Amino acid sequence: MVVLVLDPRWPDMIPVEVLNQIRGPVTYTGDVPAHARSLPRTDTTDTTAEPWLVTTDESVAPADAEIIRVPSLDDPVYQAVRVMHAARTRGEWEQAMTHTSLLPYLREEAAELAEAIEQEASEEELLTELSDVLLQVLFHSEIASERGAFSFPDVAGAFVAKMRSRAPYIFDGSTGPVDIETQDRLWAEGKAREKH
Repeated sequence: MVVLVLDPRWPDMIPVEVLNQIRGPVTYTGDVPAHARSLPRTDTTDTTAEPWLVTTDESVAPADAEIIRVPSLDDPVYQAVRVMHAARTRGEWEQAMTHTSLLPYLREEAAELAEAIEQEASEEELLTELSDVLLQVLFHSEIASERGAFSFPDVAGAFVAKMRSRAPYIFDGSTGPVDIETQDRLWAEGKAREKH
């Protein structure tokens, strides 16, 4: 059996090279939405071809199955969100945390990043400190997601929206450097618009 593991965010995004490999009968697990259940079989006359199982849950794959994962599952940002979700779901300490109880850790990690920058730490140390700050952002996003408020992608979207408002030159198709005075003015104008 061949198991095709789809990305639950984009279950209908399947690499062309995978589509060309499908020869046997195709079945789907219940987590695959109806609109993503129309994979063509390259050769419908080959009755000896291996069956295919299409899912978004790799854990359903039989131990002896060949597993093909879509490349987007290897996106490190997606993996970070999933790891934080798993930590919050399974760890008692993580489950006990709130926005307020995490504040000392957020302050500590931000201070350690600032110290690393001030001391001109190595690139490796800077990377580690930045990942610690990202952990805090992921943690707070996961807590908010559990109550239905917002999720990490919403935080990323809010960042992009802020940049559209405060640095419109990044999005207007123009090229070349933007002088500091223009940047300062546009940032202030965007910030003022957001307050109203």
